Amino acid sequence: MAKRYRPVRRDQPFLLPPDMRDWLPPEHPVWLVITVVEEHLDTSVFHAARKTGGAGTAGYDPDMLLAVLVWAYAHQVTSSRRIEQLCLTDVAFKVICGGNTPRHVTISQFRGEFPGLIGEFFGQVLALCARLGMGSLGVVALDGMKIAASASRSANRAERALAKLAAGTVARHGVTDAAEDDLFGPGARGDEVPEDAWRPGRREERIAAALASLRAERAAAEAARAAKEAEYLGAAAAGTPRGGNSPAGVAVRLAAMKVERARAAQQAKVDAWHARAAAGTPRGGPRPADPDSYIRVRQAAAQLEKAQARTGQAERKAAEKAARRRGPGEPVRNITDPDSRRMPVHGGGFIQGYNTQNVTSADELIIATELTQDTTDVTWFEPMLRQAEDAARHITAHRPPSPAGSRPAAGAALIELFLADAGYLSEHNVTLPGPARLIATGKTRDLEYAARDGSEAVTWQNEAIAAMADRLATDDGLAAYRQRGHIAETPHGQIKHNMRFRQLSVRGKPKAAAEWKFTCAVHNLFKAISAGHLTTTALASLASHPPA
Repeated sequence: MAKRYRPVRRDQPFLLPPDMRDWLPPEHPVWLVITVVEEHLDTSVFHAARKTGGAGTAGYDPDMLLAVLVWAYAHQVTSSRRIEQLCLTDVAFKVICGGNTPRHVTISQFRGEFPGLIGEFFGQVLALCARLGMGSLGVVALDGMKIAASASRSANRAERALAKLAAGTVARHGVTDAAEDDLFGPGARGDEVPEDAWRPGRREERIAAALASLRAERAAAEAARAAKEAEYLGAAAAGTPRGGNSPAGVAVRLAAMKVERARAAQQAKVDAWHARAAAGTPRGGPRPADPDSYIRVRQAAAQLEKAQARTGQAERKAAEKAARRRGPGEPVRNITDPDSRRMPVHGGGFIQGYNTQNVTSADELIIATELTQDTTDVTWFEPMLRQAEDAARHITAHRPPSPAGSRPAAGAALIELFLADAGYLSEHNVTLPGPARLIATGKTRDLEYAARDGSEAVTWQNEAIAAMADRLATDDGLAAYRQRGHIAETPHGQIKHNMRFRQLSVRGKPKAAAEWKFTCAVHNLFKAISAGHLTTTALASLASHPPA
């Protein structure tokens, strides 16, 4: 047992070495981040966005601010205030800052410039990973992931509630203006504060933006519905009515047109019979039945009555639903982040957030990414496939040549196999031009059963989808598709669970998309570090062999 305690000497000088380079060992990853940002990435776009040369205190180096944010996001810190605290207390952050301590306002403002700049940064990191030999393009996978927005589900409002909030805001402002006019006079503000010195109406602006978004969505839906109805009515008027279920809004009119066509056709037969009789050339057979008693006219009239009854019932249900506070399917907007949406998540329930689309290489680099407002994935297959092809060309252009000194020929298929789950299944996505692909036709367990038993639970009417199901039912097809889960979902786990990035910290789709793409770039950079590709030796080698 110890006989005494160690002394606590707070007045002891030089608790840390006087040289910051001695504060952390040379192999510490923070030195790699600093070297990459300062020497191996082109950060000119960040420098161009800063203002220097004027009056006032010197600004902070954008390279330093960028390295601070990279290190912070990689270590589960996204709050600008928390980053400021760490710049005062954490050795790694202090080393990056190099004697500076940026305030949270500076960090927040710098991050606010990301929407126009971060795409270049993402491409620079991807090119660096390619120069290090990463970016395996043999098999890539596409997957969607829901990410929470900086907003609460309880802040969702339907159009009627938003209109009420907006009207209340206008009325409240009107009362305030009248009171100030009485106090200061109609031509003076009283305190004479410049108009742009502060912004008191940011919440009102978000309410107005949410209401405008809902109304624009409703107008677009009504325009699409009107166009579809006009298409059906035009085909019916031309005598080539379309089969299948017609739009609800034109069912009565189509049924009425069918009655008129049947009545007109029968009336034409009656008129022709009378004309022949008057000309003395009657044909054999009885006189045709009157249009109102003809069986086809009566059948069409019965269909018209059913269509009218269905339409009336639908209108009554819609009116009852509108009379209630809000139906479960009624469109809503969030007054905290109007660009965010209610997103269904795996296992049931909803979050307020966005849907990210990510294409991942076999060595777990995110080579293409997009943050979307769509709750489903299917429409994003083609855009992400094209982004992945562009990224593959970008990677190939920066990859070191093979030992033979050659790169793939121009126009060669860089992506050999593109994988996606059943959320992307459609005839268009199966048949569009591009690399070979496997799109699941059902859940993975169903694919396993079909491959093992040699039978299919679903019979596909579409030939292209049926051919895809047949391919997935083979041993080779299923073995290739089994790679999807590991390739596509491992980066999601890394970001959500290791980086603990489960919620965006900024609002509005442009800023949120930039923050997400920045997070993916940080993931790629630290994937290169953890996989052993990004080392001090490797950076020294890159420095001695700059890209062409």
